[in-house]
Amino acid sequence: MSNETKRDVFEKALIKWDDLVHSCGLQGEETHGGCEFDPILIKYKKQYDAALPDELPVIPDYVDEYINCMKSSGRDIWDAMHYPFRSNDISEYMEDNSEIFSRAWLDGYAVED
Repeated sequence: MSNETKRDVFEKALIKWDDLVHSCGLQGEETHGGCEFDPILIKYKKQYDAALPDELPVIPDYVDEYINCMKSSGRDIWDAMHYPFRSNDISEYMEDNSEIFSRAWLDGYAVED
């Protein structure tokens, strides 16, 4: 395993692509030090920044509701994990899936269909 992030790999790929475009003379009319492909690179960088992280945990909709309720009331993850008044469904889910719940709370998640 590498210490390199997916963002690092993405950035290197964009740089290599940009270098290739320029080395092949495909940049077209350059103005102010840019080229016609710069808007494409900028577009993909923005999309990458806005995209969800890879490999998000998938949680049931009732857990999604619980997380949203806890966060909107200013609770933190410790409160959510130890809240004495949560439903039996949430308590059972937490017992079996505490790591998934923690990742979902911290990193985001997808909701089961």
